[in-house]
Amino acid sequence: MKLSEFKFELPAELIASYPAQNRDESRLLVLHKDTGDIEHKTFKDVLDYFNEEDTFVFNNTKVFPARLYGNKEKTGAQIEVFLLRELNREQKLWDVLVDPARKIRIGNKLYFGEDDSLVAEVIDNTTSRGRTLRFLYDGPYDEFKELLFKLGQTPLPKTIIRRDVEPEDAERYQTLLAKKEGAVAAPTAGLHFSRELLKRMEIKGIDVAEITLHVGLGNFRRVDVEDLVKHKMDSEQIEIDTEAVKRINSAKDNKKKICAVGTTVVRTLESSVTTLGRLTEFEGWTNKFITPPYSFSIPDAMISNFHVPYSTLLMMVAAFGGYDNVMNAYNVAVKEGYRFGTYGDAMLII
Repeated sequence: MKLSEFKFELPAELIASYPAQNRDESRLLVLHKDTGDIEHKTFKDVLDYFNEEDTFVFNNTKVFPARLYGNKEKTGAQIEVFLLRELNREQKLWDVLVDPARKIRIGNKLYFGEDDSLVAEVIDNTTSRGRTLRFLYDGPYDEFKELLFKLGQTPLPKTIIRRDVEPEDAERYQTLLAKKEGAVAAPTAGLHFSRELLKRMEIKGIDVAEITLHVGLGNFRRVDVEDLVKHKMDSEQIEIDTEAVKRINSAKDNKKKICAVGTTVVRTLESSVTTLGRLTEFEGWTNKFITPPYSFSIPDAMISNFHVPYSTLLMMVAAFGGYDNVMNAYNVAVKEGYRFGTYGDAMLII
């Protein structure tokens, strides 16, 4: 397919700046992929579409405070540093993005904290992700990591148009199943699940499986080619353990529904499938890029937020629900005033 086929008009005011007051009270658009029929519900109604022994698969990654603000040596110019991933624990090396990038050169020192309590040196500016920093800290690693994260801010996406990160973002930009630290963006579909809703799932006998995909900024990277075959996804770290494999394959064998909670779960599940269409254990990296047409092996239902035009996330949703169905549903969502983006409303495709 072509990039231009994923255009739709999205008024800026429909991009949510704040989450719903309660996690499970956002709106829910239900799309029936076989018929294209649409229903309008509240998110807490999602369990009405599932039965005992159906399985929900969640991404248990945990977002860390990845956005830092510092100053460049000599000039004092403010620099934003976005931590992407730790490269070397002993040497305190990190892959980062810097803004404005044109002002940063190898050898520059950056200072963070009101008392310049943390210093970093730029040691490489040729990586595809931006820069490599070495943090200059002589104390124990645990103290360094605590200071680094204390100085960091919750990395809300730039699509959220408001001036400041607020204290409640640290909790709301995290799912209730977040356990394994490593993401720079939240798996947003999981943000809709409240403790009450998870308890209702348990009472109803719906099973839960957990996988891990540490969400990187590749999710949000612009697609710059019209021919989608030429687009390269950034690699992201994933883990599918024995317990997840057991639960998910059991559901498949017993012809129960498997609902992927978010695009990150879909990508993870579809990255480790046997020739017989069963999930298998895996720990490593995936750069899987899913666009229509695509035949899915594992999930038969999915939950997703509403994504922006031209995004790889929209492309995956369109592959799952059918291109015409999903683009029609998105146009309906715009007309009905659904909220888009990280803190927006949700869609169930079933």
